[in-house]
Amino acid sequence: MSERTRSWGNWGLRLLALGIAVGIWFNASVEDRLVSSEKVVEADVIYNKPRDFIILNQLRSVNVRLLGSRRAIRQLNPYQVDVQVELNRQQEGVVTINLDSNDVLAPEGLEVVSIEPSSIQVTLEREITERVPVVPNLAGKPAGEAKAGEPEVFPNQVLVTGPRSRVSLLESLTTGPINLDGHSATFEVQVPVSSTDPLIQVAQPSQVTVRIPIQPPGEAEDSNEPPRKDDP
Repeated sequence: MSERTRSWGNWGLRLLALGIAVGIWFNASVEDRLVSSEKVVEADVIYNKPRDFIILNQLRSVNVRLLGSRRAIRQLNPYQVDVQVELNRQQEGVVTINLDSNDVLAPEGLEVVSIEPSSIQVTLEREITERVPVVPNLAGKPAGEAKAGEPEVFPNQVLVTGPRSRVSLLESLTTGPINLDGHSATFEVQVPVSSTDPLIQVAQPSQVTVRIPIQPPGEAEDSNEPPRKDDP
């Protein structure tokens, strides 16, 4: 076989291999676009509530099953999917919301097959603002035999906001800890005020000044000593 004939044979094999590769790529591309696939994603639930209302016991996420081409499903980012819930003032109280495909925001070309759970229940409550007394949180003991007197708080009340049912039950808030260790004289300190309930927020002020009177041992004893009568 001549060198020219051998060369044409090699080119033929190369063209055949290229044709096979193009055919495989074309078939895979068509399959990606035409063959359907499904995927379940955990979607965040976004609540659009009316002003001056707050949502209690809200469900944070649901599972959404999506249908689309194999390529679209493979390229899907779960963060591109969420569920929008609309609430209005007339729904105050316990609300049951039925979810459907119209509530789902997802990339174009994907179809919502199902939502699990298909209904959710939340409590929509009016948000109120009230003044609440502040109680200082004292810890430790003054130096030596000194004694701590009744502390004073300035201001002695703060504004809080939160759901009406919880704010109405709130009797007081406590300051951050105030350490008495080592103190032998009256002192003042600024401390934060916070709520242990995440739905109740301290509006203003977020800090108060606490004055703690400290009685040295001698003064404390003198104040308790009865008055002495003069000798005749």
